[in-house]
Amino acid sequence: MNTVLSRANSLFAFSLSVMAALTFGCFITTAFKDRRVPVDIHVSRVMLKNVDDFTGPRERSDLGFITFDLSADLQPIFDWNVKQLFLYLSAEYVTKSNSLNQVVLWDKIVLRGENTKLNLRDMKSKYFFFDDGNGLRANKNITLTLSWNVVPNAGILPLVAGSGHVSLPFPDAYESTKSY
Repeated sequence: MNTVLSRANSLFAFSLSVMAALTFGCFITTAFKDRRVPVDIHVSRVMLKNVDDFTGPRERSDLGFITFDLSADLQPIFDWNVKQLFLYLSAEYVTKSNSLNQVVLWDKIVLRGENTKLNLRDMKSKYFFFDDGNGLRANKNITLTLSWNVVPNAGILPLVAGSGHVSLPFPDAYESTKSY
């Protein structure tokens, strides 16, 4: 009565339903896990320059350089549902023209099986720390935060901020040296 194609279709549909249920079970077992770990950020050097901004007519913008130390143990985040972590260090600050500025300064991908203990010393910003004007000079509250995206095998991509940040002031004067 049932053809071979009809039976194959039923078997395929049942197999997909079982795999979907297993994938949901994989997701639900780790969905509510707290993925925050302590992070220690220490800034050893801050330098500020005023450089030409080539996006506007004859304008100059602030360019910040930061040297930092970063340590964290990311092992508690990894479980059987985590493929990798996308880490990024961001700076948040307020200026007269913008109520919130966020700039990503550094990032790293940590795969499962790699060393999960970060102990980075004298790291420089990977990306330029530009401000769209002169909002970095004499800014007394620039906050550095390490955050990460957890890339799971199944489920949502949570964005997690580490439980440690550092606030630092920027200098009142610009540097005139050529090297960093």
